[in-house]
Amino acid sequence: MRGQLFSWGPAGRKRKMTVHNLYIFDRNGNCLYYNEWNRKKQAGISKEEEFKLMYGMLFSIRSFVSKMSPLDMKEGFLSFQTSKYRLHYYETPSGLKFVMNTDLSVTNARDTLQHIYSNLYVEFIVKNPVCASTQTLESELFSSRLDAFIRALPYYSPRAA
Repeated sequence: MRGQLFSWGPAGRKRKMTVHNLYIFDRNGNCLYYNEWNRKKQAGISKEEEFKLMYGMLFSIRSFVSKMSPLDMKEGFLSFQTSKYRLHYYETPSGLKFVMNTDLSVTNARDTLQHIYSNLYVEFIVKNPVCASTQTLESELFSSRLDAFIRALPYYSPRAA
């Protein structure tokens, strides 16, 4: 399969890597955009409640990391992982927060999140006079370009386990 990356799972079996979902939050914790690609399990709560929980967790983790770090961290919080997924985090100077959940084999999605911000969000939301970047993002062009970009990532797989 050309263009797809694999990682080695238990017992030496190949498994495909994947992207589960993406959140974009404004500086006040409002979820401006959400999309999912390979999310297998739903949270069992409303999307609005899920967004509040996600933002609250991010706020707490960022605070914890900044207070507990032995060094003055320029980058701050970048990612964390559980036994099932890795959360990647990127915050812009204006306070936008980009959060992507992937499987564990995607070790660093920072460049991907920066690309989404500078080449998709800025181009199709910020520079578009019709889009108000302080509301829920309803741009079909942004959504379609983001979807195409995610699906073209070397670690995206539509049928990953």
